[in-house]
Amino acid sequence: MHRHPSSSSNTSTRWAWMGAGLGLALAFITQAPAYWLTRAIEQASGERVLLPDAQGTVWNGSAEWVLNEGPLNIAAADNLARPASTTSLPTRVTWQLGPRLDFANGRITLSASIASACCTPQPVRVDVSPLWRGLRVQASDHTSNWPASWLVGLGAPWNTIQPEGRMQLQTTQLQWTHQAGKEQLQGLAELQMQQLSTRLSTLRPLGTYRARVQGGDAMAIALDTVEGSLQLTGSGQLLNGRLRFNGEATAAPDAEAALSNLLNILGQRQGAKSILKMG
Repeated sequence: MHRHPSSSSNTSTRWAWMGAGLGLALAFITQAPAYWLTRAIEQASGERVLLPDAQGTVWNGSAEWVLNEGPLNIAAADNLARPASTTSLPTRVTWQLGPRLDFANGRITLSASIASACCTPQPVRVDVSPLWRGLRVQASDHTSNWPASWLVGLGAPWNTIQPEGRMQLQTTQLQWTHQAGKEQLQGLAELQMQQLSTRLSTLRPLGTYRARVQGGDAMAIALDTVEGSLQLTGSGQLLNGRLRFNGEATAAPDAEAALSNLLNILGQRQGAKSILKMG
């Protein structure tokens, strides 16, 4: 029995269309514009992180990195949209994104390599992997340096303090998990505010300060002074999504006059101390 020529032609045509469709789908996935990723991050952060001028693809791209006080403010008097305060990182952030096989745990993770010329001597790797009824996010052990003035874009209290100096971030075995409706942070993150200054004081610099976040069932937070005329100490914990922190700020004896105004702003004054309290 001979196959009818039209039947063979129709089969070839179907295969051609299927091949073309598969090629288009692969091109669509691999060349997805970077804007799709940056817009998703902006929405997930409540527009506190903005990534304008996105270039490249979802998988290999770059953008500016802006911290933002929040969505556009609407002035009640004249009903005009006014942008919230923002600050941009001096250099663009670049990323490479793709799947990676985790042989140790027998699963596929989505791995991102993130870098910015001003601040990351080595790219920071972030792995996102699925869990049963949850998700795990892990950051590679690293040391990075960031401008303290970048925090002004987050609004209060940073837009009042107007910090200047450098922030050094170190992470060790840092990971966040969300499973069965529960969140937990493991590992250690240490942030040093180095040679910190503020427009609220003529004393420059104020000093260098260290904040440590230790993961566990209850995330512990500790603040101390490495060196400086402004002395900061405190401790607290984050439990069930609620932050409780108690600390105090004092001035070295020879700097009390220069730091008096700043101490009034930092917290409630009790004699020579300023009480720092959250939660």
